[in-house]
Amino acid sequence: MGVNSKTRVLVIDDDVNICELIRLYMEKEGFEVVTVYNGNKALEVFRSMAPNIVILDIMLPGADGWQVCREIRKISNIPVIMLSAKGKTFDKVLGLELGADDYLVKPFEPKELVARVKAVLRRYEHKDSDVQEIVYPNLIINKTNYTLKVNGKDMEFPPKELELLYFLASNPNKVFTREQLLEQVWGFDFYGDSRTVDVHIKRLREKLDSEGQNWQLKTVWGVGYKFEVK
Repeated sequence: MGVNSKTRVLVIDDDVNICELIRLYMEKEGFEVVTVYNGNKALEVFRSMAPNIVILDIMLPGADGWQVCREIRKISNIPVIMLSAKGKTFDKVLGLELGADDYLVKPFEPKELVARVKAVLRRYEHKDSDVQEIVYPNLIINKTNYTLKVNGKDMEFPPKELELLYFLASNPNKVFTREQLLEQVWGFDFYGDSRTVDVHIKRLREKLDSEGQNWQLKTVWGVGYKFEVK
């Protein structure tokens, strides 16, 4: 699917040279680009511009990238790709926990960033194409409007946690390795750490409280995880 000229990219980075480099490559591919150099201004522009995707640096004046990502996720599920000079696993895990869709370490090849933007947008557009809902006793997971009901109550879940649960619940009693889950939920082009999956499973368990239910998130030692239905 080709990118149309109306695909709007919001680039948030305090390095003017990097912003211009990203703009150059993105515009060549037919994207419309708006750049912001400050975290506080970013949210204002995000609301007025309604971009299709955000490229977000972590180290920013004003609100940092973590805060900006957190605020964006409160109001929108649009894709976010985080940039950082820090390549530590901790940063990647934190960024993805906050709801980022991908993560790129500086220095990066602009062509790789363009490829990742397209891949993330493809996954996002594909998700929007039809209503996706799974129903179990006392559990309704809707991936179209990102809502989740447990015991009839609406629950707040970050996008990636909901997508992980949706994927596992779509394949009841089937065991998946962490790598398979990373590929299915975060996309094969995410070079992350398999501990990201563990962190998300732990959080899902804490919120779901599956005691007394006929379903649960089960660890299969030495292999991975499954959504067990009794």
